[in-house]
This record gives sequence, C-alpha cells and structure tokens, in this order.
Amino acid sequence: MSLKPFPIYLPNQQNWQHKNQLVIAADIGGTKTAIALYEVQDNSLHCLEERKYQSAQYSSFLDLLNEFITATRVPDKISIGIAGPVLHGKAEATNLPWVVSRNEIIQWFNIRDVFLLNDLEANAYGLAALQPDELATLYAGKNKAIGNAAVISAGTGLGEAGLYWDGSYYHPFPTEGGHTDFAPRSETDAALYRYLHKKWTHVSWERVLSGPGIYNIYSFLRDELKREEPAALAEAIKTGDAPRVISTAAKETQEPICVETMDLFVHYLGVEASNMVLKMKATGGLFLGGGIAPKIRSLLTEEKFQASYLNAGRMKKLVEETPVHIILNEKTALLGAAYYGAFSGEGNN
Repeated sequence: MSLKPFPIYLPNQQNWQHKNQLVIAADIGGTKTAIALYEVQDNSLHCLEERKYQSAQYSSFLDLLNEFITATRVPDKISIGIAGPVLHGKAEATNLPWVVSRNEIIQWFNIRDVFLLNDLEANAYGLAALQPDELATLYAGKNKAIGNAAVISAGTGLGEAGLYWDGSYYHPFPTEGGHTDFAPRSETDAALYRYLHKKWTHVSWERVLSGPGIYNIYSFLRDELKREEPAALAEAIKTGDAPRVISTAAKETQEPICVETMDLFVHYLGVEASNMVLKMKATGGLFLGGGIAPKIRSLLTEEKFQASYLNAGRMKKLVEETPVHIILNEKTALLGAAYYGAFSGEGNN
C-alpha cells in the first residue's frame, strides 16, 4: 500500500529511506486483536501476513505476539495500538485484562524499536494511508475551514483522539474522552442516565456509544420504558451477539424497539461528535471510526445525525463548518500503527 500525502507529522519524516525493513503492527481491541507483518520499501507498506485473534483467548499480548512471530518472521520494528491510556511505556487495556509493556517486549524479542500507541492515536495516523473510496461523507460542512481534526470511534468501547494542525502538518494525540460524563439533553436522556446510574455510579459516554452501549439503550427501553420485546428477538439476543442482533433487526425487520434503540444511538453519536468538534475546534474534519459506524450506514442517515450534530447552541456556526466522514476501512488503526512504526525512527518511551 502506497501512503497518501495526508500531512501527518512524524519526527523522522525527513529521512524516509527505509528499504527492506520489516514492521509488525498490532491493533489491540477488547474483542479482537489484529496483527500484521509489513515490508517497508521507501514510502510504501506491503502486507506480507495478517491475522486476527480473539483477544480473550490469550492471557497476555506477549503470548499472542510470540505466536505470531514464531509463525512468521522476526521484525525490525514492532508498533502497537491498544485501547487504553499509554503511560510510562505501559498500557492497561480498558476492556481486556492485559498489561502491555514496551520494555518487556524489547527484552523478550531483543528488538530496540518498539512503539506503543493508544488505538485512537493509531487510528488518526492511519488517515494518512486511506484511499478516497475508504471515506464516506456524512456531512459536507459549509466553508471547510482549515484547522484541527478529530476522530471518534465506537466499537467494543468508545475512543476519541485529536489532530492538532500546526499550519503544515497534523499532529495526532490520544485522549480518554470516551470516559467523560454522559450529559442528558432531554427527559428520555435523563431517564436513561438514571437507569444506568443504578448500575454504575459513573456514567460515561462509552456506556451508550459502544457495542455494549447499544444493549444498554435497548435494556433501558425494555425494562424502564416497557417497550415490547418479541419472544423471538429476546431469544436471539440471549444466544447471539446482542448489538449485532439489535442493529440488524432495526435495518431488516424494523422491529420497533430496535429501531428506537438505534435512533437513540445515532442521536447520541451526533451529540458527542458535536462535543468533539467544539472541544478540539476540529474545523478540519471529524472522522467516525470504529466497527459500528460503517455497519450502520443505512441507519446513520444524514437527517437523523445532523439534527443532533448541529444542535450546538451558540456554537452552531462553528459545528456547521466541520465536515463529518465515516472511515470505511476497518484496518485504519492497524495501518496507522504500521505507518508510525515504519517512518518515525527510534522507539518511543
């Protein structure tokens, strides 16, 4: 894959003559971990091997990584995106009982260049590797002002990242904004908050904007607002992947409780997307990543999303400036980790 000239800053970008290097990139998620071996030639990444693993089947990422390297080749560099905050060269996964240590990986494999990134930071770097058809515009924006950008990704959890614009380059940086407080706007929102507060004293945006969040909204409608739940739907949810069952029923059979669930999910996505634009002043663009948005494109209609996205009070004009795009390539975070590892020089601390 040839890298597009999306202006992402990297500390060693002036020396991009990395030929015949091997980079292992990983995207650690609460449900699945994707890992790939890339060959680097000049400004291109060529995937030699890629595999996906069920994260819960491994006691540690080191075990998974060792299995992959044993089956492939020892790389020159390793670059890892993980769903959790990275502090002092370590990261504890938010929705997985793993602790990933950069120094431990260096010592185990005797590889100096090891990079550890937040998964949304990796997602932001991955924007540089996307082709035009791997983005779908949900809202075009008005004047398309140049400025900062932001990424918000709903999947097993909710990730958020910013991209600071310095006038020439974007500088991705991670946040843990998905764990900030969920803020009700309506009586329904307030009732949902109270329902969730009975389970968790701290109700974050991740409790509603994630796969588990879809089921939380559904449960609220069923248990608190007494929406009807057909027996067949209840059985399918019990025995299957609840968020997938709910979103599929909303799209294919228009089951009322599922349609209402997904309407609320889209509403909350629009609200928090607007919040991200305001907090980051992200007039350069907002990108919807993660596994959910591409799968619910038919439900994520421009009309439903915009009603919540543009409801920004006195800052509506700022939000109106900002285009919103859906990231269609599910490997964006993996590509971003590879991109960072391949072209940023020595390993980070």
